[in-house]
Amino acid sequence: MTELPPLPLAADPPPRERADAARNRALVLAAAERLFADGDPSAVTMDDIAKAAGIGRGTLYRRYPDRAAIARALLDEHERALQERMLTGPAPLGPGAFGEPAPTPAARLTAFYAAMTELLEAHVHLALGAETGPARYTTGVYGFWRLHVAHLAREAGLDDPETAADHLLAPLAPELFRHQRDRGIPLDRITATLADLAHRILGRG
Repeated sequence: MTELPPLPLAADPPPRERADAARNRALVLAAAERLFADGDPSAVTMDDIAKAAGIGRGTLYRRYPDRAAIARALLDEHERALQERMLTGPAPLGPGAFGEPAPTPAARLTAFYAAMTELLEAHVHLALGAETGPARYTTGVYGFWRLHVAHLAREAGLDDPETAADHLLAPLAPELFRHQRDRGIPLDRITATLADLAHRILGRG
């Protein structure tokens, strides 16, 4: 089995900071979390966040250039935990222990889809704030997911794994996930459909 190349993790944790800066960061993140969860994340403005956090706009902008950066900071810790499970955790999401039978590409993609739908179920409001539209493809974490899925597609013998990776990630767009959940499609139906897709494209096993 070809080894997965080194993958970039989510953004590095913030450096050590002064007590007042840490307090302001906590206020900003808590306020943004509430605002993103309570309504349409795309309608939340930096002014809304500054007001809810009780800090000045200048203080907010010194740390975060835009709303997406704040959403990304909130989402990073959840994505980082998932990345660690993919790199070192038990099969089929992770590679499994040395000497154990390796999970098939289809099984690993199925497990990845299940983990991602769980993450979106809990944090889609953050994903919408951080990754809406073309911005989704410029994040470091999308690069991580893409490398992982391309590796699985290559292992399964697809002719063009690089292009296939983007197609296989497309169903995880947060806009689509929110649309399907708003239509009342249960989470288990979404996960089951993605599992079927994984096995149809990467082979049964």
